[in-house]
Amino acid sequence: MLEIAVAAREKLTPASERRLLRVALALGVITVVYNVLEGLISAWFGYQDETLALFGFGVDSFVEVISGLGVMHLLLRLLRMKHGSVSRHDRFERQALRVTGFSFILLSAGLPAGAVIMLISGRAPVTTVAGLIVSSVSILTMWALMSAKQRVGERLGSAPIIADARCTRTCFYLSFILLASSILYALFRVPYVDAAGSIGIAWFAFREGREAFAKARSESLTCDGCC
Repeated sequence: MLEIAVAAREKLTPASERRLLRVALALGVITVVYNVLEGLISAWFGYQDETLALFGFGVDSFVEVISGLGVMHLLLRLLRMKHGSVSRHDRFERQALRVTGFSFILLSAGLPAGAVIMLISGRAPVTTVAGLIVSSVSILTMWALMSAKQRVGERLGSAPIIADARCTRTCFYLSFILLASSILYALFRVPYVDAAGSIGIAWFAFREGREAFAKARSESLTCDGCC
């Protein structure tokens, strides 16, 4: 697919290329703003309703903001270049990746610990209605952002933008985990379901953290084998 994207990129005029980069930057800004709002709402209702899966989903959104800022910085660098030929991470991007990786690893350790504590103490979510709403909105939003980023990345032949689309795809999958745990708990009122949902989010967080560290160690923006 990347080979096809590169061939398409060669046919773009400089003006078209810069326009697409601005579109990619706008998508990055939308992603960051959405994740901030989603994080605030999810963490607040997750805490109020004692829903660990929703709370963990909110914290994950905040970590995604750090990653998103690194992507936006990269796109701004590309816009400043004459032909968008940046091929290596700079110091800011590597630092953002390290902070992102550390935060995800911390989250992947904290959520299972929280799940164990809640199960031992016998505490259960008050309601998962907020989780149903947040996850449904997130599925639609992440699908739209993922699709748009993929199209722009392929037209530009940009591996970093396509990689960002794949990161958004991970958020898309996480939304389904939250949706499933919220629905199952609402139907059967089994506390284990919320705990299982939080552990599922922790597993994805661990994968993202490992990938972020691998990208930080790599000089290449594509970072083959990071996933």
